[in-house]
Amino acid sequence: MPEKGLSKEGLRRMHDILAGHIESGAAPGLVAMVTRGGDTHVEIMGTLREGGGAPVRRDTIFRLASVTKPVTAAATMILVDECRLRLDDPVDDWLPELAGRRVLKRFDGPLEETVPARRSITVRDLLTFTFGFGMTVAPGGAAVAPIMEAMSTLGSGSGGPDPKPDPDTWMRRLGELPLMYQPGERWLYHTGSDVLGVLVARVSGRPFEAFLRERVFEPLGMKDTGFHVPEHKIHRLPTSYAHDQQTGDLVVYDEPTGGSWSRPPAFPAGGDGLASTADDYTAFQQMLLNKGTYGKERILSRAAVELMTSDQLTPRQRAGKDAFFGSEGGAGFGGQGGFGFGMAVRTHRCDYPSVGQFGWDGGLGTSAYADPAQGLTGILLTQAAMDAPTSLHLNQDFWTTAYQAIED
Repeated sequence: MPEKGLSKEGLRRMHDILAGHIESGAAPGLVAMVTRGGDTHVEIMGTLREGGGAPVRRDTIFRLASVTKPVTAAATMILVDECRLRLDDPVDDWLPELAGRRVLKRFDGPLEETVPARRSITVRDLLTFTFGFGMTVAPGGAAVAPIMEAMSTLGSGSGGPDPKPDPDTWMRRLGELPLMYQPGERWLYHTGSDVLGVLVARVSGRPFEAFLRERVFEPLGMKDTGFHVPEHKIHRLPTSYAHDQQTGDLVVYDEPTGGSWSRPPAFPAGGDGLASTADDYTAFQQMLLNKGTYGKERILSRAAVELMTSDQLTPRQRAGKDAFFGSEGGAGFGGQGGFGFGMAVRTHRCDYPSVGQFGWDGGLGTSAYADPAQGLTGILLTQAAMDAPTSLHLNQDFWTTAYQAIED
């Protein structure tokens, strides 16, 4: 029996459960990878598109969606390690579009009714999604607020119907909008990661993807990770699907050839833009689990990783996060309790994962977490968006079977 390994019986159960989800149509295909100690287990199932065709392979490249966010946080912390950024310094010098901010008097009020920001936005605010702007829900279920309508001028993510413009144009548009809340006041999803991508590029003097490739991807051997899939690899990118909210049927969201990931984007989105493979992203997870090292390479300091993967939210900020996800401490999306830099941190035991588990989920059908207490990393990559019970159950069952396979 291997020390700190995975049991054969538990892994057989994982295979059977995941196969059942593929057979039922929860997703056309998947790659699932679990590592613990010296054990690595991979499940590869299904096809690249609905209805058959080429099979999914271990090196299939999936759109990560929000599983991009921890990578962006790591890039930022490389610059903090080098003292080129400081966590509590204002970002005004690098991001003048965010200097001298105005803040809405009330979230659902007119855009013209504002007050001055009480302080500048800091690097820490961006890393923790508390800089005052982002995806949120209208208080009390009110009608869509003017600020939420105005957000559409920024453009959506890499795979959205209205792609973002170039980074400078995007930052200018963001700077023309008031903040929703005072800096540090409330947790607001997503936008902080996109801003961080721009910040990393400006501070490093390198395009964001070039910085990631030189400082993260190449040292970790992440040869298939980037903001687009080159033509010679496009056959490894599956069709991406969402769900019809009336029928539950899969509907095409993004095609490989000619789709949003088939060419370099104008805006390399730090919030949701990367595509990657299970092996590539597991190398990134292993680096974090190893406190910043991978093989002979040190990507981040131990202190940086410990900070990234520990809860950084105040009770008031956490309440905003829980309200956004409707989690209220549950085991689902955003229900881990805490939030570090660009990722969730589990602060309470309400499901199989241990306290201290960290990672994040991606709305296009991805999930990646590491558990220091168990020495475990896991990643699930599918091409079916997590906007329906079927794909949510697939995700939950993957993690249940990963943990039940632990053997000491």
